[in-house]
Amino acid sequence: MKIIARQVLGIDVAKKELVVCLGRVYDEQTLELYAHRAFPNMDKGFAAMVLWVKKLTREDAPVRYVVEATGVYHESSAYFLEQKGNEVSVVLPNKISNYFKTLDVKTITNKTAAEAIARFGLERKLGNWKHPKEIFRKPNQNNREHQ
Repeated sequence: MKIIARQVLGIDVAKKELVVCLGRVYDEQTLELYAHRAFPNMDKGFAAMVLWVKKLTREDAPVRYVVEATGVYHESSAYFLEQKGNEVSVVLPNKISNYFKTLDVKTITNKTAAEAIARFGLERKLGNWKHPKEIFRKPNQNNREHQ
C-alpha cells in the first residue's frame, strides 16, 4: 500500500460557487488529482464540502485546504474552514496565475484553475492562514459597504 505524504483540496472561489479539486502526493512523489466538484459559496456548501472531503481522503495524512484569495469571496470559506480546525492556506491570485503559466494547460476553466491550486498546494510547503482579529474585520466590511 502506498503511503500518502500530503493531501490537498484546491479551491477556486467565485461569487456563487467553489470549484474544488482533491489531490494527494505519495511518499515516492507521485502526484494524483482524483476528485472534482462544485459547492455553493455559503455555509451549507462549506459544510457539504468538508463532509465530501472526509469521505474521499484517508485519515493517515491531514488535508490542507488551499484557497485562492479572490476579492472578498474567499473570506467566508477561509473563516469557516479555520474555525472548524482545518489547515487552511490563502494564496494570492498572482502566485497561482504565475504557477498556472508553468503548467501545460491550454484552456483556463474553473476546473483547471482548481487543479492548478491543488497542484500548487501539493508541490509547496504552505503556512497556515490565521484570521485577522475581529477588531480589523468589522472596519474592513464597513469600508467595503461604504465604497
